[in-house]
Amino acid sequence: MAGKQNKADVLRIAATHMILILFALIAVFPVWQVVNISLRPGDQLLSTSLELIPQNATVNNYVRLFTEREFVRWLSNSALVSLTVTLSGVLFASMAGYGFSRFRFVGKKIGLLSLLTTQMFPGTMLLLPMYIMLINLGLINSYLGIVVVYSATALPFCIWTMKGYYDTIPISLEEAARIDGCTQMSAFYRVILPLAAPALVITALFSFMSAWSEYIVAAQILQDADLWTLPIGLKSFESSMSTEWGLYGAASIVVMIPVVVLFLALSRWLVSGLTLGSVKG
Repeated sequence: MAGKQNKADVLRIAATHMILILFALIAVFPVWQVVNISLRPGDQLLSTSLELIPQNATVNNYVRLFTEREFVRWLSNSALVSLTVTLSGVLFASMAGYGFSRFRFVGKKIGLLSLLTTQMFPGTMLLLPMYIMLINLGLINSYLGIVVVYSATALPFCIWTMKGYYDTIPISLEEAARIDGCTQMSAFYRVILPLAAPALVITALFSFMSAWSEYIVAAQILQDADLWTLPIGLKSFESSMSTEWGLYGAASIVVMIPVVVLFLALSRWLVSGLTLGSVKG
């Protein structure tokens, strides 16, 4: 009986690994296709070959991307916008979440409900009112305008994340700091904020991703080609008659690298930040 049980366990583990490998291949296949297209010569872009590395593979598309197009400008524009949105998201969400978690004030429940309600609607529904607001403020076709829109759409989720995490931190830690002579603000910065590092990482990642890969809002607000971010720049590779798939593939791979590196570097904070703020007590 023990032998049959061990054999069944081995078969179950093998089947599980086979299923996981299958799904991993399904997930990796699109990425491999993009890499394959980016390495193909210009006369092989329509090839249906499934070779791991295409014949006569070349990095010419990557060279053209940096030498013949304004890719570096688009990259720097996206980096500037994304980092600004990330910093503003972390700054405002960390303080707003702390206020909702620790203080009682008039309109607290309505404020939390309003933040939650905004998550029920897609960001495109807010595009028209925000566009009108930016026109009235004179912020159309400016970095500040697009930073305001990105921050406004990302902050509700970030505030809820920070508020949920602050709820898991015992108030007694702040009370001990106050007894030792800290003010409310210094206790927040010296005690609570360092403990909330995982939630801050979640907030930073979400804010960064909200700005890094967004296209619809950027296409409406940034009208000057010198202000284009990466999604708008990549869209310029398309035309009514043809699409430069080689450049498209090369640019997609380069754009993906910072995001992958960021997730790998912050992965341990990412896991704890997603789980520890989910329960209270």
